[in-house]
This record gives sequence, structure tokens and C-alpha cells, in this order.
Amino acid sequence: MSAFAPSLLLLIPAYNEENRIGPVLEDYADYFGQHYAGKFRLVVVLNGCRDNTLGVVQQAEQRHPCITHSEFTGAIGKGGALIEGLKLAPLADLIGYVDADGATPPKAFHDLVRSLETPSVACAIASRWIPGAIVHHFQPENRRFASRLFHLFVELFFRMRILDTQCGAKVIRRHAVEIIHERLTLADLAFDVNLLYSLKQAGFAIREVATEWSDKSGSKVVFNLRTSLNMLLSLIRLRLIYSPFYRWLGPLRPVEAWIYTQLRAPQPIWHDKHTGAGAQAGVESKPDSTNSRSQ
Repeated sequence: MSAFAPSLLLLIPAYNEENRIGPVLEDYADYFGQHYAGKFRLVVVLNGCRDNTLGVVQQAEQRHPCITHSEFTGAIGKGGALIEGLKLAPLADLIGYVDADGATPPKAFHDLVRSLETPSVACAIASRWIPGAIVHHFQPENRRFASRLFHLFVELFFRMRILDTQCGAKVIRRHAVEIIHERLTLADLAFDVNLLYSLKQAGFAIREVATEWSDKSGSKVVFNLRTSLNMLLSLIRLRLIYSPFYRWLGPLRPVEAWIYTQLRAPQPIWHDKHTGAGAQAGVESKPDSTNSRSQ
């Protein structure tokens, strides 16, 4: 981008990633330190980690002042971690996120940032399913089938005409994040649909960008009947939120919470309309420690 490159905040949600996140942090810090003209900050949002992910992140922080972290001991889910991380939007002009496994290399994420040089585009998302995309290693066949089936339901419910809602690399302008943040309630893997549909409903333009991507071993996501039911439930819930009937469904929220509990899925987040704060039913989601070292 130009010499007046916008400041960039990159979020990486992490759950038990001690074996994979170290090289990813090194690669991103080195790449953007060398190739990005604007201010760059990377924040790892640790979500209920029970391994040494925190220790690995702290080691990276010692080598790279651009890296900081926020830690939540409760299991708030990937979506919950990103909802918390997006509260930092006022710190930068552009806010993005990638997965902790390194499936999206730094240069591919930089391509997303460059695509926002067009002022009318508020959000750029990586896509593995449009011409020009480079996929080095595909997901196993069962995961690809589940992904395409999920996409079918997303298109059926929301008609966004986005080919790849789930690729874990996206960049959004600060003002767009601030406008739609209170509409982000899905803490599970359907968070990306929640984000994109909220942007669409608010009138923001989204651009799909052909990306470079590689499936990585060690995924914490197990696609089984429980996971499938959880994601379907979240899509139905999101569809209801944007329907005229949702305000009448308040008495059913305890039932909804019970279902998520039975599926062992992260609870939806309820936003306080007066304070803007968010909380999950029955979950303490305040960070136990936050590294907010300035740059």
C-alpha cells in the first residue's frame, strides 16, 4: 500500500496451540516488519488453553514488540475470542484475523489488506473457491463434504452469494467493526457467517480475494454429528435474530442455552444494549490477564 499505509491490527484466536502457533507468530512478525509501511500489531486471544500456548506466545513477545496477548480462561470459543478481540478495533484503521495453524501465509493475508485500497470495500475475505486461489493441501474428503454442505445451508438461509464464508482470514475497516460489533453473538464456528451477514445487512461491501491456503494437521475441530447440529443450530439462531419474530422468543433462551450445553458448544453472547458489554450464559468471560504492552 502507499506510504500512508493504515495501521493494522491482526487477531489470532488460539486454543491449545502450543505445537503450532510459534512459527506462525514468527512468520507474521517478520513479514509485516519488513513489508508493511504502516503500524502493525498482532494480538493473540487465548481461549481456555490448558497447554503451554501462553508460554509460547510470551516467548514470541520477547523477540517481537509488535506481539501482545489477551487471555481468557473460560471456554468462550473461537467466535467468542474474536468478538473479544474486535473490541480492540479503535486501536487500528484495519482489523483482521487468521487461524493459529498458519494455513494462510503472511503474504496471502497482506493481499487482503491491499485489496482494501478500494475505498468502497469495507471487508476483504480470503477465498479458496474462486479462480486464482492456490490450495497446496486440501482438507480430508469428509471435511470438504461438511464444508460444502454447510455452505449450502448458509446460502439457503442468507443468500449472500459468498463462495467461502469459512476461510479463516479476513480484514475489516475499523468503522465497519464498530457499527456491527453488537450484532456479533455466535461464539462457535458459525461466527464468520454472523460477521459477514451483519456487514451485508449494514450495507457494507465485501470482496472475496483468491488466496493461498494449505490444510494443516492438528485441527481442534472434529466434524461429527454433534458439531454439525451445533453449526446448524447457530445458523437457525442467526436467521431468527434477523427475523421479526425474534423479540418474541425471549422465554426460550434457557432452552437454547440447554441445547448448546448438551452439544458442548460455546454459548451465544448477549450484548447489553446500555453498556455494550457482552457475556455468555453461565460463562465468566473476563480476561484473567491482558498483555497490553504499547509499541
